[in-house]
Amino acid sequence: MSSGNGETVRSPESSGKPVAFPVGSLVADALRYWEPRRIAYNALLAIIVLGYFLAGWPSSKSFLTLNGILWIFFLAVLANVCYCAAYVVDLFVQLSPLRGSWTRVRWVLFLVGLAFAAVITRFISIVTFMPNGGD
Repeated sequence: MSSGNGETVRSPESSGKPVAFPVGSLVADALRYWEPRRIAYNALLAIIVLGYFLAGWPSSKSFLTLNGILWIFFLAVLANVCYCAAYVVDLFVQLSPLRGSWTRVRWVLFLVGLAFAAVITRFISIVTFMPNGGD
């Protein structure tokens, strides 16, 4: 293993021969895949929050305070930190012999993560904006 910008990591092929993968190109590939999808991720979560905010109107209007807005900002940052968990999985699998198949099916990880984030966002929005917590 070497260090620096041209750092490589050796990964065994199915034939048993080690193959060098430049870490920089794997990270660049992950960035090219995941960052454009972050826009769709954030848009869906924003639509869910806005939908429940409007559904809870006029009682949700009381949430429009500095603390309420900072709370939403905190949750938005937290959601994006959670989105970054995909990079851990993606890079781990890209460094394995499964890289070829993974790049064709990693959209499944995106959809599962998107659905999970949408469910969590829905529950938090219900508790936050709906009268009586949505009961």
